[in-house]
Amino acid sequence: MESMTMTAHVDTCFDCAKACEECATACIEAGDTDSKGHDMTACIKLCRDCADICTLCGRLTARGSEFMKSFMRVCAEACEACAAECEKHADHFAHCKACAEACRKCAEECRQMAA
Repeated sequence: MESMTMTAHVDTCFDCAKACEECATACIEAGDTDSKGHDMTACIKLCRDCADICTLCGRLTARGSEFMKSFMRVCAEACEACAAECEKHADHFAHCKACAEACRKCAEECRQMAA
């Protein structure tokens, strides 16, 4: 893989992890329910898992690990699940919308790079 592409992907992974952490924190601070009384527990859990997975994917990619392509597939799956959950709340929470967008971008890059 070209080093510039790898560097950009590392940044995408870390940006996604940051968006996920911010989303989870905002959901927790909101009291675990959205403005319509929906339980935000699934959103929080997926964001936390996705943040950890994206961070590890970025680290593996940065060092050119032999496991990075396999892990990119796992990362894409986690990002898709997180995006799908955050999109349920994106109309009334900016942090969920930003997280979903970051997750979709990361998932797409992971799939392309793992191919």
